[in-house]
Amino acid sequence: MSVHFYEQPHRRYNILTGEWILVSPHRTKRPWQGKVEKLNPTKQPAFDENCYLCPGNTRANGEVNPIYKNTFAFTNDFAALISGDKNETLENGLFIAETESGICKVVCFSPNHSLTLPLMTIDAISNVISLWQDEYSALGALEEINHIQIFENKGATMGCSNPHPHGQIWAQQTIPHEVAKKDSHQLAYWNKNKRSILSDYLAQELDADERIILENEYFVALIPYWAVWPYETIIIPKRHLQHIGRLTDLEKQAFAEIIKELTTKYDNLFETSFPYSAGIHQSPTNGNDNEHWHFHMSFYPPLLRSATVKKFMVGYEMFAGPQRDITAEQAANSLRSLPDVHYTLR
Repeated sequence: MSVHFYEQPHRRYNILTGEWILVSPHRTKRPWQGKVEKLNPTKQPAFDENCYLCPGNTRANGEVNPIYKNTFAFTNDFAALISGDKNETLENGLFIAETESGICKVVCFSPNHSLTLPLMTIDAISNVISLWQDEYSALGALEEINHIQIFENKGATMGCSNPHPHGQIWAQQTIPHEVAKKDSHQLAYWNKNKRSILSDYLAQELDADERIILENEYFVALIPYWAVWPYETIIIPKRHLQHIGRLTDLEKQAFAEIIKELTTKYDNLFETSFPYSAGIHQSPTNGNDNEHWHFHMSFYPPLLRSATVKKFMVGYEMFAGPQRDITAEQAANSLRSLPDVHYTLR
């Protein structure tokens, strides 16, 4: 890009959603006099007798977890969605509603209470991916399920209520709004070009080599050109794959490797257990071939200047649209230059 775009306010277009983001790089020079919090890191034990996710412990509903050795998934005891066999619609003037059914599951990454993804082995992360694949296949085979959202909220900052390493899967009847936007834009590009939009985007990113953080034989991790969060990243498979169920064993291993490497760099940035929300967007399970879909995994972390200074979506962002100060290129350079070994192990 021209120097003008690195120094002056401009807008960037998100090819997956059709939305714009305001970028204001000159604002990175402003002094910071905002909120600063004290950081009190707590080292977690390998087993916590009070944790409802640890092996053998009793959960809130009275069920007892098995003594699992790798991963463990169960239906959420406090699910946001529940299975239902009755569809109803309310239309009363401008009051409109409809029933929504689904299944919510909790996915324990490891029996070890203290291990987050960057501290797990590649094989252990591969086991997590295998469980994601199994759940995507099993839930997607249900007639009433048309979309499956796999995600992880890491850290209390992101509202995580339990430090045990875990994620969630919400499977539901309808296709959510954010996914529907991506479905529409990927389909329009596919119909016009008969190619995946993310395949073409990735080729351009690799050629530019400005926002790439990590690359292996099968995957690339980068700061997307249209990133909203300061250190937002996206992992894209080089092969056009509609969903994680189509990963080969070698690709699954490479996916595990790049997840570990990326989350390690996150932790190394401010030498803290880096909070984020991460999620996989992939083909709906609505019975269509969805050939236009190209699965990807996004990480949305809130930290901005340090382990205690966060980016808040307030003011202009809430009432007008997303805005960022640090450019995607600056963020990529910061992450790319970090060590590959976790700071606690150096």
